[in-house]
Amino acid sequence: MNQTDNARYSDLPPSPDRGPLAWMPGLHLARHYRTEWLGADIMAGLALAAVLVPVGIAYAVAAGLAGIYGLYATIVPLLVYALFGPSRILVVAPDSALAAIILAVVLPLAHGEPDRAIVLAGGMALVAGLTCVVVGVARLGFVSELLSKPIRYGYMNGIALTVMISQFPALFGFQAGGASAPERFMAFAQGLWDGATMPWALAVGVGCLAVMDVLNRYSRVPGALPAVVLAILAVFAFGLETQIAVLGELPRGFPMPAFPLVGWADLGAVIAGGMAAAFLAFAETSILSRSYATRLGQPVDPNKEAVALGAANLATAFFQGFPVSSSASRTPVVEAAGGQTQLACVVGALVVAVLLVLAPGLLRNLPDAALAAVVISAATQLFILRDLKRIYRIQRWEFWLSIACSVGVVALGPIPGIGLAIVIAVIEFLWDGWRPHFAVLGRVNQLKGYHDLKRYPEARQIPGLVLFRWDAPLFFANAEWFHRSAVDALNAAPRPVSWLVVAAEPVTSIDVTAADMLKEFDDELKARGARLCFAEMKDPVKDKLRRFGLFERFDGYLFPTIGVAVNTYVAANDIDWIDWEEGGPH
Repeated sequence: MNQTDNARYSDLPPSPDRGPLAWMPGLHLARHYRTEWLGADIMAGLALAAVLVPVGIAYAVAAGLAGIYGLYATIVPLLVYALFGPSRILVVAPDSALAAIILAVVLPLAHGEPDRAIVLAGGMALVAGLTCVVVGVARLGFVSELLSKPIRYGYMNGIALTVMISQFPALFGFQAGGASAPERFMAFAQGLWDGATMPWALAVGVGCLAVMDVLNRYSRVPGALPAVVLAILAVFAFGLETQIAVLGELPRGFPMPAFPLVGWADLGAVIAGGMAAAFLAFAETSILSRSYATRLGQPVDPNKEAVALGAANLATAFFQGFPVSSSASRTPVVEAAGGQTQLACVVGALVVAVLLVLAPGLLRNLPDAALAAVVISAATQLFILRDLKRIYRIQRWEFWLSIACSVGVVALGPIPGIGLAIVIAVIEFLWDGWRPHFAVLGRVNQLKGYHDLKRYPEARQIPGLVLFRWDAPLFFANAEWFHRSAVDALNAAPRPVSWLVVAAEPVTSIDVTAADMLKEFDDELKARGARLCFAEMKDPVKDKLRRFGLFERFDGYLFPTIGVAVNTYVAANDIDWIDWEEGGPH
C-alpha cells in the first residue's frame, strides 16, 4: 500500500462506534466502496485464489483431515470475515500453526474415520468461535498481551517443529503413526531404517521445497502455486499416479450446513483444543492486524477482531470446516497484488467455490509429498530464531524460558504446551513481584537525592534512620520477603534505628496479606522503640490503608517526599547532621 491508498482510507467516513453496524465494518465499507478500487480487488482476489487452493488442502491434510475440508474452511471464513472483520486486507483461512492443535485432538479420537475427524474438527471450530466472540463482546481483547515475546517465540518454535515432524513421513513417501511428536518422529526414523522411503515421492517433495525456497527468497511470487503445478506436471510426465500417493479427485460442489455433533466422551478434548486454537488464533490475528493497521494508518480494535475471528470460526464449523486464523503468508499476497478492500478476499473465496463446482478433478494428481512440502515450507516461516539470539545475549533466563516452552510443546503436545506457556507467563510475571528489587538509601556527596548503598558504597546514612525503598506492589507473595528484607536492613544499620522510612513511590498496590504484615511489623518496631513510616505513598494506596483500617495507625508518619521525612526526623531528634550539598538535605 502506498500513501495514496492511505489517503483514500482516511477519507472514508468513520465506522459507527455503537449498534449492530459497529460489529459489521464490511457493511459500512460496502456503502462507501469506490469503483476505482474494483479492478485492483479483482486482480488481487485472483492472485489470492491461486495460493488458497494448494495451501488450504495442505493444511487440512496436516491437521489429519481430508484435503477437501481445507477448501471448505477457506471459502466460508473469507466471506464471513469480509462482513465482520475490521481489517481491510487481512486474510482469515486455515493456518499451519493451528494444524498441530487440530491434529493433536483429531488423531487419537477419530480412529482413522474421516467423517468422525471432521466432526471433531468442526466442534473445535465451534468452541474457538464462541470463545473469540465472548472475548470480543466482553472486551477482553487484552488477553492476547498475556504472553511475553520469549514465551510466544518458544511456543511458535515448538509448533513449527511439531508440524514439520508430522509431515516428514509424507515427504519421504510413507506413513508413520504416533499420537505425539516424539512418537511420530520415532516412527518416522524407524521407517527410514526399514527402507520405506519412496524415491520418487522424496524427489517431488524436495523439488517442491527447492522451488518454494527460491521463489520466496528471490521473488514476490508465492512459491506454493508454482511448486504444486510443477509437481502435478511431474506426476503426469513420468506416470507416477500408481507409484506415489496423490490427492485424488475432490468431491464436487459445496456441503449443506450441519451441526458438528461431538460425543460426550470426546467433548473435553474438543473444548480444550478449541480454546487453545482460539487463544493462538486471536493472539496471531491481533499481532498481524496491528501490524497492517499501523502501516495503513488505521485504528485497530482487538475486540472487534476477536468477534470477527469468532464469527468466521462459527460459520466454518457448520460447513465441515475447522479452526482458522489470520494468515501471515497469504495476507501479503493481497497487499502485493494491490488489493484495496475485503472484496479481494471475497473474490478469492468465490474462485475457490467455482473450482469445486466446475473442476474438482483439476488437482487429483497432486502428490501427498508436494502437500507435505507446502506445510513444511510454511512451518519453517513460523520459526523465530534471530530475535531469540538477541534475547540470549541480553536476558539469558528468558531465553531458557523460551526453550523450555518449545520443549514442552514438542514433548507434551500443542494443547498442554499452550497451557504450559500460560503457566510460564504467569510465573514470569509474578517473579519480579515475588522477589523484587529493594534498596537501603543514603546521601552521596555532590549528588542530589537518596541512592542505593550497594551502588554507592560511599553513601552516608543518617544516624538512627533507615531509608528502605521497595520496588514493587506489596501483596501476599512478597509480604514476608518485605518483612525479612526490612528487618535485615535494620540489623545492618550502623546505629540503633528510631525510624524506618519506606520509600513507597514504586508501591502501586497493597492487599490484605501485606496490610496485616505491616500492622504486625509496626507493632514489632514499636516494641523495639522504633517507628514505621512511609514517604511518597500514592493516594490509591493510602485509600487502601483507610479501607484496611491502617491509615490512622500511620497518620503523622506518611510524608509527601523522602526529603520531608528526613527533615522531620532530623528536627524531631535534634540530630547534628551536616549534608555535603548546599541547603542541607532535600
